[in-house]
Amino acid sequence: MLAGFAGLLTVGAVAAVMHARFPGAGVLAASAVLVAIVSLVAELGAAPAMAVLGWLTTAGFSGPPYAQLRLTGSRAGSTAAIMFGTALACACVGLAFRILAGRRRLRTMGTQMRRPTGHVAPAPRLAMAISGRRLLVGILIGAAALPAITAVLVAARPDLSLADELLIYLVAVVAVAVIGGFWPAVISAVAASLLLNFYFAKPLHTFAIEEPQSVLALLLFVTVAVTVSCVVHLAASRAVQAARNNAEAASLLALAQTVLGGCDTAEAVLDHLTGSFGGRAELYELAGGRWVRAAVSGEAPAADLSAATRIEARPGLALVAAGQRRHVGRRLLDGFAAQAAAALERDRLRTEAAQAQALAEGNRMRTALLAAVSHDLRTPLASIKASVSSLRQTDVQWSAADESDLLATIEENADRLDTVIGNLLDMSRLQTGSLEPFLRPTAIDEVAPVAVRGLGATGKVEMAVPDGLPIVRTDPGLLERVLANVLANALRHSPQEAPPVVAAHEDGGDVVLEVMDRGCGVPDSLKSRIFEPFQRLDDRDSSAGVGLGLAVARGFVEAMGGSVTAADTAGGGLTIRIILPVASKPAGSAVRTGPGPAEP
Repeated sequence: MLAGFAGLLTVGAVAAVMHARFPGAGVLAASAVLVAIVSLVAELGAAPAMAVLGWLTTAGFSGPPYAQLRLTGSRAGSTAAIMFGTALACACVGLAFRILAGRRRLRTMGTQMRRPTGHVAPAPRLAMAISGRRLLVGILIGAAALPAITAVLVAARPDLSLADELLIYLVAVVAVAVIGGFWPAVISAVAASLLLNFYFAKPLHTFAIEEPQSVLALLLFVTVAVTVSCVVHLAASRAVQAARNNAEAASLLALAQTVLGGCDTAEAVLDHLTGSFGGRAELYELAGGRWVRAAVSGEAPAADLSAATRIEARPGLALVAAGQRRHVGRRLLDGFAAQAAAALERDRLRTEAAQAQALAEGNRMRTALLAAVSHDLRTPLASIKASVSSLRQTDVQWSAADESDLLATIEENADRLDTVIGNLLDMSRLQTGSLEPFLRPTAIDEVAPVAVRGLGATGKVEMAVPDGLPIVRTDPGLLERVLANVLANALRHSPQEAPPVVAAHEDGGDVVLEVMDRGCGVPDSLKSRIFEPFQRLDDRDSSAGVGLGLAVARGFVEAMGGSVTAADTAGGGLTIRIILPVASKPAGSAVRTGPGPAEP
């Protein structure tokens, strides 16, 4: 637009300088060509303005006297028809060309903005560099200031030259440009040039100009005014764009901090979008030929949903945003869409990694089970098989003592096999998460004797359990298995003359149950390992089982909301400390001690 305006001014200046050597037809042709070129390549709104400027240039510079507008007559009407017809035709051709080029580009890049329902969402319009209010204020200031300046300058005409008057008008036009932007400044510049021509360029009160210097001064005035207006408009546009870019950069920085801070789910990304700009955001994924909503955040009125903007993050995944309070640029939405897609992918990778880890843990468990079967299960089976085969022999007469020993061997190995298989099954339940404790108020002095009695005649256990001990919230069956495993471990490591001791006491809101032995103890570096599956102290005794007793005990206690720790026994040995939550607190605290399990 600015280039076309400068070109028309140049045509007028050349016509005035060359005088009659530049005919009116040449001025008309040159003006029409400039109007056509600018209307073809510029925006649609530039065509009427160029047609008016071309018409004024042709009317004022087609022949002497120059700069005198001849707006009546058949020649003026034909000139106006030519200019407006040329501008309209070229503007339509340019608009059609841009539409076709835009559609071809969209098809090539595959960036059509379509909603999942198939509707095409309109592209967001760019915000105007100068608001409508500033445009109106600029026009009003120009309409009020120019007549006032003219009245003042007419009164002071004897004291001022044309150059002074041009500068004063130029200040007014620049002020209008700063406030109202490009178009109010252009209108003010044209109006100021006409006022200068009519009131201050000789001959006065006509649009004719008798001095070539005055023609050049007026042309330069209009050129400078329009140039300044264009610069102000560009500066305002770039300021708006810079502010928008800063806002987008701040939003992307906050989004990056959100993702890097650990909130890297698709819902968190959409929450950041709706929290910063309002509205509603949805992430759709193409699955089985249908669009399925993968994540959603925010709310938007139904009217806004019909004009939603769709951003394709990748093939088969799209972000749909609607109802935002502030304008969200396409690049910013692209960033949110990319982050949401990446977050969705990372979430699925984490799920797959967790599943792979569970499978690997299961494989490790199966491998350990197979290793245990190779010895710890087959050894008691072999003993049972040998004893039964010996008893079935018909060619050997066994004495009553021999038969008793063989039957005891069978019973002992069957019990051992039952314990090993029970622990293996319990550990499998813990590993697969299928254990569901039935928690209810339970008294310790009701469960502990049953667990001790289940050990049989393998040894004695001393018990020190208060009569008024608070009732704990636990699963009696699981607690019995826990105590049986822990006591079996204590019996294996206790000397005959110092049996294990079961003690209990209240500690705040918990009940602490301690199983103490007088064995060799466990080093501090190994205390945490004794609760791991398939761990035996120094792996020195493979006949003691597969090393699952304490692991099962810890798993059961933690499933019931308690904890298990290992500590040193005063005077030597190991203490397994079981902590369970209290269900109620009965009165009384008498302590009862005495020999256990053999005589509960």
